[in-house]
Amino acid sequence: MMRRRSTLLMSCTALTLALGATACGGGPVTAGGGDQALGGQTVTVAGVWSGSEQKNFQKVLDAFTEKTGAKTQFMSTGDNVSTVVGSKIEGGNAPDVVMVPQVGVLKQFAEQGWLEPLSKKTESAVDSGFAKVWKTYGSVDGTFYGLYFKAAHKSTVWYSPDALDQAGVEPPRTFDAMLEAGRTVSDSGLAAFSVAGQDGWTLTDWFENVYLSQAGPEKYDALAAHELKWTDASVVKALTTLGTLFKDEQLIAGGRDGALNTDFPGSVEQVFGPKAEAGMVYEGDFVAGVAKDQFGKSIGDDANFFPFPAVGGGEAPVVSGGDAAVVLKDGKNRKAAQALIEFLATPEAAAVWAEAGGFLSPNKKLDPAAYSDGVTRATAKSLVAAGDSVRFDMSDQAPAAFGGTKGAGEWKILQDFLRDPSDPKATAAKLEAAAAKAYKG
Repeated sequence: MMRRRSTLLMSCTALTLALGATACGGGPVTAGGGDQALGGQTVTVAGVWSGSEQKNFQKVLDAFTEKTGAKTQFMSTGDNVSTVVGSKIEGGNAPDVVMVPQVGVLKQFAEQGWLEPLSKKTESAVDSGFAKVWKTYGSVDGTFYGLYFKAAHKSTVWYSPDALDQAGVEPPRTFDAMLEAGRTVSDSGLAAFSVAGQDGWTLTDWFENVYLSQAGPEKYDALAAHELKWTDASVVKALTTLGTLFKDEQLIAGGRDGALNTDFPGSVEQVFGPKAEAGMVYEGDFVAGVAKDQFGKSIGDDANFFPFPAVGGGEAPVVSGGDAAVVLKDGKNRKAAQALIEFLATPEAAAVWAEAGGFLSPNKKLDPAAYSDGVTRATAKSLVAAGDSVRFDMSDQAPAAFGGTKGAGEWKILQDFLRDPSDPKATAAKLEAAAAKAYKG
C-alpha cells in the first residue's frame, strides 16, 4: 500500500445513486443537467487503484452509468501513472479520464499539454463545496484541471486502546506529551511506536507533519516549492525534533535497525497483528483499512486514532494526499468525460464510496452520516474542518527524483537519518543538495 475507511442517511437523490434505477419523481437523470444523452457512449478511466479500492470506485462508476446511460471501463495503471498514460497517448489509445495521485504528476500532464480544462459546472461545484486549497492543488498556472475526488488524511496516529489503557495513558495533544506517553507505554513492556523505516515515504510523512506544525504553512509552502532551501534553520529544527524520537531506542519497536527492516504493512501488523510489539503506529487514515481487512480489528474498539499532535506551540498539522480526476485532450469521449467529472464533484457520488468504506472526501457538502463508521466519520470531519490549512503531502509535490524514488533523494536521506540521527544539520545539507539537483532537472 503506497501513499497513496450508524446508519447511512441519504437524501433521496443519494439513495437513488446508491441503489440505481430512477430519480424520485420520474425517469433517468443525465449528468449534464438533463441536456446530455450519453447512452451508448463509454468513458475509459485510468487510475492507480486495484483490489478493494478499484472495486469500490467501480460502484461510483456504476452509479454514473445508472444516472446517464454511459458505460465505463476502468484500467489500473499501478504506481507508474505518468509512464502508462504517456504510452497510451503515444499509441493513440488515450483514456478519457485519469485519476492522478500526485500534484507533481498533474502539473507534468498540464505542462505536456495533455489536459483539457474542467467544465464551468465542475468548477462551480468545487467553488461552493470544497475549501479553496483543493482547487489550488488542482490548478496549473491559474487553469483548473483536476477535481480531487478521494483524499487521504495523513495526520493520524493509530493506537491499540488496550495498550494505552494498560499503560494508564491518554491520547496526547502535544508532540512532547506523545513521546512521554510513549515512554510510559515502553515501561509497561510494549514498544511505543512501530516505524516503517523500510519504506522511505513514511519518513517523509513524519517530517512533513512535524515541519508543518513547527514551522507553519507559509514556510511549508515555500519548502515544497523549493523557494526555501532545505538548509534553512526551520528544517534543521524539525529534523532535530524528529531526531528526539529516532534517538530514543526504547520508543521504537526493534530499535532503529528494526524500523529500517519494517515496511508499512509490517508496521501496522506490529500494533494490530496477532502478536503486538508496539502500542502506536503513525500513518494516514488508510491504516484502518489494513487493521480491519488484514487483522480483523473493529475500528473504534480494537483500533483508534488521535490527531498528530501539535509541535512546539504550533497548530496541530493536517497533511493530506489525494487523487484528482482529469480529462485528457486525446481521449475519444471528452464530452462524456466532463460529465463524469461533473458527477464526481457531487456529494451524491462521494456518498457511494463513503458507504463502502476506505474513502475520505474533501467535499464539505457530503453528509458525514454517509460514512459507515464513527472513526472514519471523525477523520473526515477533521479533514474538512481544517479548510485551507490543509497542506498536500510535500514529497508528492516534488520532482519524483527527490520526493518519490525508492533508494534515492529524500526517501534515502531520511532513512540514513533514522539510522543515525546525530547530525540534523548535515542531513539538511544532503537534502538541499538532492533537492537542488532534482528541481533543476
